[in-house]
Amino acid sequence: MAKRQVFFSFEYGKDAWRASQVRNMGKVSDSSTFSDNDWEEVKNKSDREIKAWIDDQMAKRSCIVVLIGKTTSTRKWVKYEIEKAYELNKGIVGIYIHKLKDEEGNQTDKGANPFYSVYTNDGERLSKYVTCFDSNFQTSKYVYDDISDNIEELIEDALNNKAPQ
Repeated sequence: MAKRQVFFSFEYGKDAWRASQVRNMGKVSDSSTFSDNDWEEVKNKSDREIKAWIDDQMAKRSCIVVLIGKTTSTRKWVKYEIEKAYELNKGIVGIYIHKLKDEEGNQTDKGANPFYSVYTNDGERLSKYVTCFDSNFQTSKYVYDDISDNIEELIEDALNNKAPQ
């Protein structure tokens, strides 16, 4: 099976380290991953430029993978990315990453479901339709392995079970 081109959505400031672990698992197309320099460059642009960049990147991808940390659900760009993915009828999946260790070796608290505050065209919460994978393991290494073992299937499921338009 060919590796999918996906758009990774996450809170850059708090979860870049955790997100990079998932982005670099080798489970998705290399074109899905951006260097940390790319992310740094994007975050310094105007809102209009950020939206244009997101729109351009999203158009090239089949699925959005939202990497959910402690405060991801409160981030305006994550919400915009989810809404854009829904508008474009992309596959949408969430993966909780709070149990992965950060660069200082710390785990964090589980965050709220970011799909709960996004609505379908029928007025239903997107969280009704989107899977949020949360590993049953507590140890970071096992959580990493669990995500690695499941991410491809999660992406395929998201592509095959899209929220109604």
